[in-house]
Amino acid sequence: MFLAVRELRFARARFGLMGAVIALIAVLVVLLSGLSVGLVNDGVSGLQRLPVTSFAFADGVQRDSAFSRSVIDMKAVDTWAGRPDVARATAYGNTLANAKSGSGVEIDLALFGVQPESFLSPQVSEGDRLGAPGGIVVSRTAVDAGLRVGDTLTVDRVGTTLTVIGVLPGQHTFGHVDVGYVPLRTWQEIRAGLGPDDPVPAHVHTEITAVAVQARPGADVDLAGGDQAAGTRSMTLDESFGASPGYTAETSTLKLIQYFLYAISALVVGAFFTVWTIQRKHEIAVMRAMGAPTRFLLRDGLTQALILLLLSAGVGVAAGVGLGSLIGGGGVPFALEASAVAGASLLLIVLGLLGAVAAIIRITAVDPLTALGANR
Repeated sequence: MFLAVRELRFARARFGLMGAVIALIAVLVVLLSGLSVGLVNDGVSGLQRLPVTSFAFADGVQRDSAFSRSVIDMKAVDTWAGRPDVARATAYGNTLANAKSGSGVEIDLALFGVQPESFLSPQVSEGDRLGAPGGIVVSRTAVDAGLRVGDTLTVDRVGTTLTVIGVLPGQHTFGHVDVGYVPLRTWQEIRAGLGPDDPVPAHVHTEITAVAVQARPGADVDLAGGDQAAGTRSMTLDESFGASPGYTAETSTLKLIQYFLYAISALVVGAFFTVWTIQRKHEIAVMRAMGAPTRFLLRDGLTQALILLLLSAGVGVAAGVGLGSLIGGGGVPFALEASAVAGASLLLIVLGLLGAVAAIIRITAVDPLTALGANR
């Protein structure tokens, strides 16, 4: 420990440069972690807040576009509700729409069609819950965009008018679009492209996007058995995130970048300590000739690497959190979570330490005779 600290003080410039590189990597890791969480929230926070365990879509629908392509009959709801491992099942509709308020605010909405009396009917932080056919409950982020309780929205193409009656607590978005809850029958007519004065074909009010399933407490729903009985194709709630527009591509890209950063961190730290160990070869040989055990030298080298990683990563994480607080105030989907930042920082330190181990292990190959001039 004494030798490790003494060398850190003696070679301040070298270790400072290496520490700056690690700190910059830590800043990038924190920012990417915030972007990942922000994109997830912006893409599927509306789904994450639904009290469901799985969705039953149309049989054979593509998994990555299930919400936009699935159409099933309402009869499937009764089939799923009668399953012994299902606590509740209800109809669920999902479609994207453009709307404009009476005050001129243009907004894109992900319309969630639910039955007002069902367990999917959301709680509100302001205004009233779903009830009347012409009411809509919107996300708090839609209010930030300019909507207010009492505003009248006109849906493009169909001309249906909706009155904002309530506001959801917090962010509810789907595919980077604000969520708006509407009564199921209203959603069915909007999805069919029917205006207020258009005749409604009988089949319109029998079609939904999926069956929202809630498992009994402590039970696992037999998805395969339910699908066979109802003629559907089920996904768990987490699996359904991949059907949100762009979700898989965005999260996969950011994860790949993060993995490369972790690998770069391990390689950079390993390369630095490899060079440092080679430069210290004579001193290490002297200590081994004086009787210093290999275990002591390895522990001393790893302590040195750990101190460097902890200090540098700490500075980088603090800088990243500071920059993230500035980014989070703009229109970029960015959100810092303590667990995500802590996990990314820990992984950075562990992989950096593994790179250092691969380099410092060279100490075991240093010949004590080198100290006595055997290499000359």
